[in-house]
Amino acid sequence: MTTTATAPLVAADLVTELRKEVRAFIQSWWSRKGFAPGLGMNATHSPEFSLELAQRGWVGMAIPTQYGGRGSTTVERFVVAEELLAAGAPVGAHWVAERQTAPTLLVFGTEAQRQLFLPRIAEGRCFFSIGLSEPDSGSDLASVRTTARRVDGGWLVNGTKIWTSGAHRNHFFVVLCRTRPLADDRHEGLSQLIVDLKAPGLRISPIKLLNGSHHFNEVAFTDVFVPDDMLLGEEGSGWTQITSELAHERSGPDRFMSTYPLLEQLLRDRATDVEPAYLNETVGRLTARYWMIRQLSLAVAHAIDRGGSTSVQAAIVKDLGTTFEQDVVASIQALLELDPDPTADSLFERQLAEATLISPSYTIRGGTTEVLRSVAAKALRSTHHVR
Repeated sequence: MTTTATAPLVAADLVTELRKEVRAFIQSWWSRKGFAPGLGMNATHSPEFSLELAQRGWVGMAIPTQYGGRGSTTVERFVVAEELLAAGAPVGAHWVAERQTAPTLLVFGTEAQRQLFLPRIAEGRCFFSIGLSEPDSGSDLASVRTTARRVDGGWLVNGTKIWTSGAHRNHFFVVLCRTRPLADDRHEGLSQLIVDLKAPGLRISPIKLLNGSHHFNEVAFTDVFVPDDMLLGEEGSGWTQITSELAHERSGPDRFMSTYPLLEQLLRDRATDVEPAYLNETVGRLTARYWMIRQLSLAVAHAIDRGGSTSVQAAIVKDLGTTFEQDVVASIQALLELDPDPTADSLFERQLAEATLISPSYTIRGGTTEVLRSVAAKALRSTHHVR
């Protein structure tokens, strides 16, 4: 992973060629296997797709070659992710491990942890979930109540995590927990542990959406033992670590492209049902916003490659991006005056129904809009010395 101030820019012709290769692979997969295009991170969980993608070097791209990765830039990874999301590809299995866990291990993990997990992530064989939110915490992560108590050889974890996507299918998740008693500064005493999702004492309960789909879970810990070598980073430094980690979670194309396949499907299936002037105005407005947010997101990717601090910029991308994703759904509904039907024969109507159901979560997961704007406001006050 290149993180120095002299990180090279990716040549435009290489980006163009990479896009062609990814599109050709997705088309080939579609022809051979068939899949219904999904919406962002909620796309189909397909270990088979992740494995084939990894064989082409497109999973864990920014993982250094000594750990089995491609050693690519964040910008190159951005290009591949953008193409996958635009096609609604079945990325649900490897997404979190590739986007978030691998960079975190590279920065904070021990060498043994890197050797254990990174090659398997790059091979598309090891999948991670996120263990942050709790029933009474929401985006206030400093208030987490899951605890880890020191015992011989490791930690005993007790508590509950919620909205844990893919926990019923994935292998591990990184859990934010309190390893010291709550003090005046709630950000102190938090740590991260890598927890096996098949560990004794761990119970996974589904949280199904209204249409019966199962993405989210509640994960409860009852004296779950986690060995010492699965402490990620330093004990008590969890808050600093997740702040760094969230820059990867909040800034990528998955924060503004979840509903992009829906917009394309509108133009394919329903364009003739709409007055051209209204269609052009709606699609033009959304396209302009999409391009603006994309440029911001791409700028964060360049900054990460140069080793810059990006937590504030990432918060802004996530705020603008997830609000935009919701506006895409609302704009299409207003354009067609259509009640979404999840049982319809049309792929477009089924996608619209799913987007209508899921899109309210876009501005919550990964940090609520209010939290993100607070992050940005504090940075602006600091920069301009506003009192």
